[in-house]
Amino acid sequence: MPELARIVITGVGLAAPNGSSLAEFRASLLAGRSGVAPWEIRHVGKTLAGVCSFDALRYQSKKELRRGTRAGSVAVYCANEAVRDAGLDLASYDPGRIGVFPGITEHGNVETENEIHEVSRYGFDLSFWSHHHNPRTVANNPAGEVTLNLGLKGPAYCLGGACAAGNLGLIHGAQLLRLGEIDLALGGGVSESIRTFGIFASFAAEGALARHDDPARASRPFDKARNGIVVAEGGCLFALERLEDAERRGARIYGELLGHCVTSDGTDFVLPDSAGQNACIRGALKSAGLAPHQIDLVSTHATSTPSGDAVEARVVREVFGDGPSTYVNNTKSFIGHAMGAAGALELAGNLPSFDDGIVHPTINVDELDPICEIKNLVTNVPLHAGRVDRILNMSFGMLGINSAVVVGRHPARSQ
Repeated sequence: MPELARIVITGVGLAAPNGSSLAEFRASLLAGRSGVAPWEIRHVGKTLAGVCSFDALRYQSKKELRRGTRAGSVAVYCANEAVRDAGLDLASYDPGRIGVFPGITEHGNVETENEIHEVSRYGFDLSFWSHHHNPRTVANNPAGEVTLNLGLKGPAYCLGGACAAGNLGLIHGAQLLRLGEIDLALGGGVSESIRTFGIFASFAAEGALARHDDPARASRPFDKARNGIVVAEGGCLFALERLEDAERRGARIYGELLGHCVTSDGTDFVLPDSAGQNACIRGALKSAGLAPHQIDLVSTHATSTPSGDAVEARVVREVFGDGPSTYVNNTKSFIGHAMGAAGALELAGNLPSFDDGIVHPTINVDELDPICEIKNLVTNVPLHAGRVDRILNMSFGMLGINSAVVVGRHPARSQ
């Protein structure tokens, strides 16, 4: 294949349940601060969720918030924060050559449930149905709200990839940059999942919704007492550029996208497939031209379900074996499962390892389940690895979609 343009991350904008900036998010991950809290939602009642507290009015008016969606609001916040963090002057770009690619698990359920609830109060008289419903529920809404907010004219659409979607937005943005179709990409993932009662009811019906007296301890991947998913909202969009463009403007570079892979299991609606996950991880390594032992940090997808975590732990053992310096961690233990935003948030939380050499832990591992044993799984307290040069971030979703990205330290970064 011809040599492809090198793609780098120059900005990070995020909203997580335990932080509204990368610095705040990272500090929470190193301090063991959870973002899971009590949550009450229509028809379900009291439950637990990862709830964000970013300032939605920082970049939007109250009128814009009323007209738009929660996912759109998350995307607008993250996009503006990524642009600011990257030190970008959007006025110096052709607005038609800036792309917006948020990954999503689903979109429109929140608004549909709300509209049905509203008309139910008036005997289902549809004259009370909002005329904003259609633009709120189209699948490209979060991306479109970003273009409206920033005045962008380039390609903008969402990548529906279930819980693997956060990586898809990053991958797709990189691909269009390599093709020369755009000059700047805002890619990652967003989720409004905690605003829909349907997702809680569905996980509860599956027996997959987490329960714990202490909300902060409910999300516990790999722990013997894990009992399900904590649903979370959030988002993370990365500013992506071609390396030569970033270097030309003297940008700070968080890391370089070295490789990626997206696969499908083709086996089941919801059950994970170890062969498919294994193939995806190995595909990303091949894309990056790396052997497993050359990865310093593996960011796992594990959602705290009994079967899912066990399958993933087996895959990590199969691929990475007994590598002496490949560390493994999990971010959902802090924030729950942010669905379409999960992969992007998890990568973002680990990027600072290139600078500080610290691997944030997986918290709430009181008793590691023997079936989930992984060599060098970092638990409960941060680990000073000394140096982290390459991170593999993996995400898996319903209908058997798998995604993995490999990001490396850029030579300009030093410790």
